[in-house]
Amino acid sequence: MTMDNEWQITASRRAFLGAVAAGIAATAVTGSGYAQTQRTTARIVIIGAGAAGTALANRLVRRLEGAQITLIDGRKEHLYQPGLSLVAAGLKPASYTVSETTDWLPRGVTLVAEAAAAIDPVAKTVATAGGQTLPYDFLVVAPGLVLDHAAIAGFSLDLVGTNGIGALYAGPEYAAKTWAAASRFTEEGGVAISTRPTTEMKCAGAPLKHTFLIEDIASRTVGQGKYEMHYAAPQTTLFGVPIVSEKVRMLFGQRGIATHYGHTLKAIDPGRKVATFATTDASGATGTAEMAYDYLHVIPPQRAPDVIRQSGLSWSDKWTDQGWVEVDQKTLRHRRFPEVFAIGDVAGVPKGKTAASVKWQVPVVEDHLAAAIEGREGTLAYDGYTSCPLITRVGRAMLVEFDYNNNLVPSFPGIIAPLEELWISWLMKEVALKATYNAMLRGKA
Repeated sequence: MTMDNEWQITASRRAFLGAVAAGIAATAVTGSGYAQTQRTTARIVIIGAGAAGTALANRLVRRLEGAQITLIDGRKEHLYQPGLSLVAAGLKPASYTVSETTDWLPRGVTLVAEAAAAIDPVAKTVATAGGQTLPYDFLVVAPGLVLDHAAIAGFSLDLVGTNGIGALYAGPEYAAKTWAAASRFTEEGGVAISTRPTTEMKCAGAPLKHTFLIEDIASRTVGQGKYEMHYAAPQTTLFGVPIVSEKVRMLFGQRGIATHYGHTLKAIDPGRKVATFATTDASGATGTAEMAYDYLHVIPPQRAPDVIRQSGLSWSDKWTDQGWVEVDQKTLRHRRFPEVFAIGDVAGVPKGKTAASVKWQVPVVEDHLAAAIEGREGTLAYDGYTSCPLITRVGRAMLVEFDYNNNLVPSFPGIIAPLEELWISWLMKEVALKATYNAMLRGKA
């Protein structure tokens, strides 16, 4: 094949996926089924202007005429978090993931550009870091989660990009620094270790994607036989959906990626380039293990923000070390405070910490909140839908979609096989996903 022909095929594929992206966004807009407007003077406070809070605000401002909708978030920048894995593999610049929070907010929503400092679900008030106290009739908590870097002794964000250390979750700047460290490994070889935490985490496929991408790039640069890839995780499986876990296990085997189950990263020594893990073997026996590395990718434990954990809204008998909000998994409505809903990462449900999950959660919360204003019950239910475009190589991915019961629920049956490594699944991630995400932020998907 000539370079000209190869370029034409690539261009055609990109044009096709561009059309797919436009079609998805257009379908989302025309098919979103806007509900009939209802009048209300309800005071609605939303904590968090990430994907979930912004998408809901855009939908509610159209749905609820006369409502007082207040969005609380001190962050000036909105992050397209699904793009961080691409930045950390040198495939996109850090700017690809960054926009302004105010770019996505509709008229009719009041932005309080401060962090939420306290929630009183009995008095129905939210206090801000700037000293304001905001009463509410309904509260939606969507502040995302926090990365507990302090749980790993010897680690700090200042280390990212140096001493072979990466941490893509920490944001665009750190994702770019992660690539700076990872690229040296792909050029020089050595030993690479990818980790994941014991806690629930956003996009549990991210550590797998990063492992696959760095291995693929290393195979094309320094070459086979000059590097080792290791994946260390506390769990006994590679993915929460058994059939997907088995597929990943097979791919790891084919590509020589060594798996270390029962390994929880507890400490690093950047000077010696040694990682220390707490270990648990198949019999339940515990211990510690040290592993030397040339490149180490760190994903720390993840928890609800302090404002949530101190509010009395968290589960008392589940995820007690993490603080996720106690909600009904179908309605996302709080089980003890019916005026409160939770969306996105902070919601205490078995699945759903991805942007694709947010797309399906937001209409459910809108439905039940609007129904509550009218004194009735909502009708929509969230089934745990979660999507993970699981990248396996540059130019190949598996579009994995599943629900609470670990059933595969493909959006394109007969077109995109969920467990096959396809270029179209890759381009869905690289091209179509961001257009769909942006439509979601506008409340049109």
